[in-house]
Amino acid sequence: MGTVTIGVSIAVPEPHGSRLQQLRAGFGDAAAHGIPTHVTLLPPTEIDESALPAVEAHLSEVAASGRPFPMRLSGTGTFRPLSPVVFVRIVEGAEDCTRLQEQVRDPAGPVVRELQFPYHPHVTVAHGIEEAAMDRAFEELAGYEAEWPCTGFALYEQGADGVWRKLREFPFGGSVVPPQAGRVERGSVPTW
Repeated sequence: MGTVTIGVSIAVPEPHGSRLQQLRAGFGDAAAHGIPTHVTLLPPTEIDESALPAVEAHLSEVAASGRPFPMRLSGTGTFRPLSPVVFVRIVEGAEDCTRLQEQVRDPAGPVVRELQFPYHPHVTVAHGIEEAAMDRAFEELAGYEAEWPCTGFALYEQGADGVWRKLREFPFGGSVVPPQAGRVERGSVPTW
């Protein structure tokens, strides 16, 4: 057995996920179609393939103790100049994401991973592209908003082709989603 590159994330559901993915591609981000729109809980991490069952068991435990929570995106942010990233901000659900990523990377678990930067939950809409295109993404999505109930997360594997594919979903153990205003998507977002 060899190694595999995995990641754990919360998928941005439809119609928001594919819309943001199309916009990301439209800004010139060549990786857009190989990366499902998501909120990262565990960044790309290389593990021994034989460790996958232990990772899945650990993620099952994390999900079983979790409860659904509202997620809301609003406006844009950037990590520039530290990292060439423009993102849509998480204005509700960020604390829950932070707690989840800590549990996923628990030092007692099978996926111990130090982060390059402090954890900041977000949805990437441009990464490593021309500055003018990054500025355009930042400006054009400044009014973007979306919300949904987060009911779990998923384990992904990056293929040799660079495309991320879902291996398994992990629904939360709780069955009640806190009330929210419903799904919303508005703002001055261009249509292509």
